[in-house]
Formats: sequence, structure tokens, C-alpha cells
Amino acid sequence: MSHPIELLKTRRSVKPREMNGPGPSPAELETILTVGARVPDHGKLAPWRFIVFEGDGRVRAGEVIANVFARKEPQAPPDKIDAEKRRLMDAPLVIAVISLMRPHPKIPAWEQELSAGASAMNIITAATALGYGANWLTGWFAYDRDALDGLGLKADERLAGFIHIGTPSRHIEDRPRPALADIVTRF
Repeated sequence: MSHPIELLKTRRSVKPREMNGPGPSPAELETILTVGARVPDHGKLAPWRFIVFEGDGRVRAGEVIANVFARKEPQAPPDKIDAEKRRLMDAPLVIAVISLMRPHPKIPAWEQELSAGASAMNIITAATALGYGANWLTGWFAYDRDALDGLGLKADERLAGFIHIGTPSRHIEDRPRPALADIVTRF
């Protein structure tokens, strides 16, 4: 394996439609989730949790998403509803990172939300280090309370993102990155 810094310098997202199986093994999934839980967490609050969608779980989640969509868009044609059913079907594994705020007198919600974001990024990095492609996505249903309820989130939980993980079906080209001169200042 190349040096870890090279992994970080060359990591890139893989579109779920450009992923196939196999996905991570059970042992690899445990490693990915372990790394996802090893993030900055001021106060040791663990202000995040994970929902794993694989196999038939992806199908059931797609049915929840499609049913909410059909209720809210009653004029939607069947092909649009079918497309909603397939939202989590491209990659063999999808991990939802759930952000939950734990009231604390010294640790604001913002820090807890950032910890959930760090968790999502660690999941992506771990999957990449294991040789998989990964992508952090949301979509309308990540912000729809009915869809979130149907996917098992509690009323006080929010979705930080769905991390799609699978084997890239082709070589993925990098995209342009910002020039450091455009984003770095010195104080």
C-alpha cells in the first residue's frame, strides 16, 4: 500500500452508478464503522450513529423513499416513482450517518454536527483505504421528515449523509481541485 498521505492526497468520490459488487466483507464493514467512530468528539458525547443498508435493506429503504415521494407528488409518473425506489441500489453498501445533538452546557450543537461530518469523512477514507469507491450524498429524502421517520430516525435526529460504498466499475478521473492560493490566507 502507498503511504497514507498519498491516499489522502488522491482520494476522490466515485458515483454510485459507477460502483458494483463486491462491497465490503463483514470484517471490513466493522473496520469501516470502527474508523467512523474514531473522530474528534469533544466531551465524548458520540453525537452520531450509523444505519447500515445492504442487501434487502436497500430495497426496503427504497420502498420507504418511493412511498413518501408518491404521497407528496401524486401526479408523478410510475417511472419517477421507480427511480426513487432505486435511490440506494447502485452501491452494494450504504451507511447513513445520523447526527444527534446531545444537550451539553459546554459543547454547542455546531461542534457535535462537525463531529458527525468528521465521522462521515472517516468512513469514506476507511472505505477508500480498503480499496473501495465511496461517495457522500444526501438528496431530498435526507431532509424530508416523513422519509427520515420511515428510515428509523428519531424526531431529534438529522441525516448527515448517505455514504455509498462499492467496487469502482472503471478508473475514476480526478476533478479540478481549488488552488491553495485561492483558499489559504495567513493571519
